[in-house]
Amino acid sequence: MTQQPTSDERRPANEGRKAADRNRAALVTAAREVYAEYGLDAPLSAIARRAGVGQGVLYRHFPDRAAVATAILDENVGQIERAAAAQGADIAGILGVLTWHQTQSTAFIDILHADGAAGRSGIPAYASTLSGRVERALRAHLPDGHRLAAAEDDLMIAVAMVSGAVTGPTREQREHRALAAWRLLGVEVGPVRPFDR
Repeated sequence: MTQQPTSDERRPANEGRKAADRNRAALVTAAREVYAEYGLDAPLSAIARRAGVGQGVLYRHFPDRAAVATAILDENVGQIERAAAAQGADIAGILGVLTWHQTQSTAFIDILHADGAAGRSGIPAYASTLSGRVERALRAHLPDGHRLAAAEDDLMIAVAMVSGAVTGPTREQREHRALAAWRLLGVEVGPVRPFDR
């Protein structure tokens, strides 16, 4: 005969949607950290491990590598777009937000080099789309005669050049090098920080 559990022995309630939302948030956080450290080629198993979930949970939320990266990097690009849409936005301020993201994540740098992403499975389409969104946000605020507007490709070539300079073991070192690269290009950059409005 099976005994019914007493009220103190009852199983915890199934949290359903709450648990799924918590797992997704943990995966996004873990992916941001793993991609920041290792770039877009980091194994998905490392993301699941860091989030404290199994790979099956990861694949329930994100069917492939491109879906994980798109979710993370879309937030970065969205922040640049919001900075560009803010009242009183100027190119220096938007470049400050862009530079902050460049110093935070090697994965973000990878999307800014969308042409170089062609060899990775699943990466080119979303990388090209996200890179295009960054370019449009920046280009909308380039004043006539700005040095980054001299030729059609100058803006994203400069962004790629700065991205190439963003090296170093600490965020502070990467920021120092990024600002030095912008300075050498003769481009004014506003405060290097995330956009939080």
